[in-house]
Amino acid sequence: MPQTADDMDAVAVRTWCSLALEALGREREAIDAINVYPVADGDTGTNLYLTVESATQAVEAVFAAHETGGTAPATADAVRAMAHGALIGARGNSGTILAQLLRGMAGVLADGHDADRLRRALAVAAAAARQAVAHPVEGTVLTVATAAAEAAARTEDGAGTTQVARAAYEGARTALEATPGQLAVLGRAGVVDAGGRGLVTVLGALVEAVCGQAPEHRRTAMPILPVPDDCAEADAEGGPAFEVIYLLEATDDAVDRLRTRLDRLGDSLVVVGGDGLWNVHVHVDDAGAAVEAGVEAGRPYRIRITHFGADRVHPHAEPVQRAVVVLVPGDGLRDLCKEAGAATVLARPGEPPASGELVDAILRAHAREVVLLPNDAELRHTAAAAAEQARAQGVRVALIPTRAAVQGIAALAVHEPDRSFDEDVVAMTAAAGATRYAELAVAERQSWTMAGICQAGDVLGLIDGDVAVIGGDVPRTARDVLDRMLAAGGELVTLVLGEDVPDSLADALEEHVREGYLAVDTVVYRGGRQSAPLLIGVE
Repeated sequence: MPQTADDMDAVAVRTWCSLALEALGREREAIDAINVYPVADGDTGTNLYLTVESATQAVEAVFAAHETGGTAPATADAVRAMAHGALIGARGNSGTILAQLLRGMAGVLADGHDADRLRRALAVAAAAARQAVAHPVEGTVLTVATAAAEAAARTEDGAGTTQVARAAYEGARTALEATPGQLAVLGRAGVVDAGGRGLVTVLGALVEAVCGQAPEHRRTAMPILPVPDDCAEADAEGGPAFEVIYLLEATDDAVDRLRTRLDRLGDSLVVVGGDGLWNVHVHVDDAGAAVEAGVEAGRPYRIRITHFGADRVHPHAEPVQRAVVVLVPGDGLRDLCKEAGAATVLARPGEPPASGELVDAILRAHAREVVLLPNDAELRHTAAAAAEQARAQGVRVALIPTRAAVQGIAALAVHEPDRSFDEDVVAMTAAAGATRYAELAVAERQSWTMAGICQAGDVLGLIDGDVAVIGGDVPRTARDVLDRMLAAGGELVTLVLGEDVPDSLADALEEHVREGYLAVDTVVYRGGRQSAPLLIGVE
């Protein structure tokens, strides 16, 4: 039931999220239908719904954790969960901005939840959202958020939370109605801003959460005119081809540099978050370069790349020759990659290739377009330097930031030279990003690891670069690593055996997967001489 107390406590936050999700569910299709800016891709309502859904789930998890004690969580815990859930689940341009608005509000409401705090929360949220957008544009959700904050600030001293929430809602609604006169593309289409309309819906849910009654105008739909076909056609003729979104673990300084780099690559750049965790959104033509920039800044994950439509990617371009250059850790994988049509560069243990060697390999491919797979986190800077040098010589190079050989294998498996370069890079990047990787190593000395203290001679199981398992022998450690990786799900296990590893180990691991994990397939390759006795990939 809606909250009826004039307050913004934890229960009100929970109710707000629930009501906002319900309202966006009702209005999702209508909001999608008026989505013409920044890209007429008809998904703003859906993206806002998914963002709020993630926020709602996070808040519900906090309440579930308190059920045994029979008490509600603290308001600070609820609003922080709401902000974190929105951040990790943000979708699209408007969803990412909404996540920043909720984060800005949470930072204030965590310290108190009276009317004055709500005023300040709305102001901080609007300012934070503008700061997160590389090039703010009026007539968008940013304008609506600012108007809501300003209307709330004008309420009289002594006004309650309900009065502040109602003022914010009415201010946002008035600003939304004016957006067609502020942004030309909206005026031509005869619609209000889709993201702004979504924010009005969310603020309407806030009013209902704190006073138990929906705002007077909420039941009345905003006027909508059909979007002319020529608006979508005009948008398709220009602008970047891909939307790239990922979560990023990085420092503030690294994110500042990332913003500068991504701003050069594309547009609609929004970077939200803080405290080491960020959500990055950008529209680009070179999706691989956008992901590569994230790798340079920190640790990107949950990478989502969306193609805006084939007609946005040079529809009349003639087919060009393409090549894939792969760095491999052993002779066995070199042969495998060659069979798949890739050029290879051997990266032997302790003998990493120089950037000049990679440039030579790219140029020897005699292709106008080259996909480069470094397959090692330590080689990404070398590979990036080589890519820049090759680009300076007229070769179009996409660097896919593969961190392990098994990710390179996954990328190469979906490579199709007959499709467009950008689509090929997107598919290969997605395949690599969906592959978790692990390797076994033998400890050379006693040391502290993420899994505890290891002794010289212990077998270490590294998952995604961190020591996760310390074992006494290769078979048992390999099984433990597989169990940890498959606990999160998987469809295909890839095993790459080192030169001295017997086939019996692969047989035993295949049987272990077959007996313990239904519908999970296993493929085995011989890697030859390589630094690790066993490489593991899970897709």
